[in-house]
Amino acid sequence: MKHTFKAKIYQTGINWCVDVPSEITESLTPEKGRIYIKGQINGFDFIKTLMPVKSAYHRLFVNKTMMQGGNTGLGQVATFNIEQDNERTVKEYPTPLILVEQLKENQLTTEFDNLTTSKKQNILKYLNYVKTEETLLKNIDKLITQLKNKEKNVRIP
Repeated sequence: MKHTFKAKIYQTGINWCVDVPSEITESLTPEKGRIYIKGQINGFDFIKTLMPVKSAYHRLFVNKTMMQGGNTGLGQVATFNIEQDNERTVKEYPTPLILVEQLKENQLTTEFDNLTTSKKQNILKYLNYVKTEETLLKNIDKLITQLKNKEKNVRIP
């Protein structure tokens, strides 16, 4: 279902944003507080995430591309058309074979699997962007050591 509202773009800290009316956000389904949406600002398409704010509404952060595409600016009122983006999926990163082997060899597969989804995703994302095998092995060794030591804040690099 599409929702339309007008809002004045304002600045909070270094960010530009608008507050999305609660009657709209209440009809959308949050995922861990965030609401994935797609929409338009003055007819310009965007894909964003509505972020929860303590005072019970959700905030839509507006970037420079959106402002230029929507022909609007800070302090101006813009027209927004938004709808829930049910097709958005989190990008999956493959687990490097060497990591799978090291986890099995060290009997740490369960410990790795028990990490939070976001922690695992950040680790796999980093390992998939590493350029040299030497760096990959170094970071896998670091991860294995942290898992062996049952460290609470497992992370690499």
